[in-house]
Amino acid sequence: MSRVCELTGKGPMTGNNVSHANNKTRRRFLPNLNDVTLQSETLGRGVKLRISAAALRSVDHRGGLDAYLAKAKDLELSDRALKVKKEIAKAQAAAA
Repeated sequence: MSRVCELTGKGPMTGNNVSHANNKTRRRFLPNLNDVTLQSETLGRGVKLRISAAALRSVDHRGGLDAYLAKAKDLELSDRALKVKKEIAKAQAAAA
């Protein structure tokens, strides 16, 4: 399972561990990923995604999964999130 956020595309970064003696060794900074079920009001069901804690706060800030996906760029989204975005858009078009 890759360590990439399905909504933001945030992945591992690299840097250095720096000791007291100023020795530098390479290390990885992994994103804080969580398995969550987000509720879609348009679809009326939950959607399981593996997203970062920062993305979870962004979803709450924008007013839910539907609003977040409407503004999200397709390049950042995973295949599963992109599929959900298209389902939501199709359901909203049918309702209008």
